[in-house]
Amino acid sequence: MIALNRFLRRKQCLSQVALVAGQMHGALSSQTEGEIRIAKILKEKFPQAASLKVLDISGGCGAMYEIHIESEEFKGKRTVQQHRLVNQALKDEIKTMHGLRIFTDVPKN
Repeated sequence: MIALNRFLRRKQCLSQVALVAGQMHGALSSQTEGEIRIAKILKEKFPQAASLKVLDISGGCGAMYEIHIESEEFKGKRTVQQHRLVNQALKDEIKTMHGLRIFTDVPKN
């Protein structure tokens, strides 16, 4: 049943992406509910974040996100460790996603 739900959700997402492909610029100008929810979780987990950007790159259906986050909490950690921290913070959200792109960094002073 879970596999069927994921398949149907992905199919719906692909349809939405096809529909908005010509209007992508306008679609990216406002945040989706998923972007807001994920940003809230990350702000709580990484209160020292100097920069945070969450983008729904699935066309608005919430199946795939791209996250850019700069935080002092990443200082001294390898990239894979930084990404694990983000994955851990979003562990419940990730269960319903098709994919996630993570870009982390330490703020430059």
